[in-house]
Amino acid sequence: MAFNPQHATLTRTEAARAEIDAGLRSYMLRVYNYMSLGVAFTGAIAMLVASNAALVHGVASMFWLFFIAILGMGFIAPRLMVSKSVATAQVCFWAYAALWGVVLGPTIWVYGHLDPMLIARAFFITAATFAGLSLFGYTTKKNLAPIGAFLVMATWGILIALLVNVFLVHSGGFQLILSIVVVLVFSGLTAYETQMIRDMYYQSDGHDVVTRKAIFGAFLLYGSFVTLFVWILNILGMMRSN
Repeated sequence: MAFNPQHATLTRTEAARAEIDAGLRSYMLRVYNYMSLGVAFTGAIAMLVASNAALVHGVASMFWLFFIAILGMGFIAPRLMVSKSVATAQVCFWAYAALWGVVLGPTIWVYGHLDPMLIARAFFITAATFAGLSLFGYTTKKNLAPIGAFLVMATWGILIALLVNVFLVHSGGFQLILSIVVVLVFSGLTAYETQMIRDMYYQSDGHDVVTRKAIFGAFLLYGSFVTLFVWILNILGMMRSN
């Protein structure tokens, strides 16, 4: 049989592509594993806080302190994750998940007394929404960067609107509208972040670099997941009360 250089080249190309695909799948699996463990860790801490009335009242009295800490971690942690060691990335991720768990404790306590099924319903809706949008972000060939940039800017507007409603407006109707907007914005961000995380992968990256990228990706998706859960739970709670 005659040797065909073109066939050999194609075979090598296909083999290289298959190797890249396998590496990418392994990398994305690490991202989702870290994120899932972070969500589970947050849930455990939230349930621990919610099981103790003294802790619930203590956290509620310092809510804004924890809220500012979460915002601060949201700004500082990504920079540390991509520039420092794997250990630093791990500390940032788990500290962020722990802060969210503490903050969610009083919320779980309130809704647990109102209707425990609301929490389960909100979680499953969040999980289904997240899974669908993350899959879309991973598989789509459309560049989501322009949409993502707009959605990132929209989060600033959401934060301002939230503070205005808390301190000035005090409107239940506005709170419901804001909740819907948050869910829509972070749904879009989930797809955009997944695509960005996918595109961050390079086959030539060393083990530590891949690990830091995976933790960073998990940090982004975790934040979107928890935010979706909180505001979906808020929508379900408001609908039940009406």
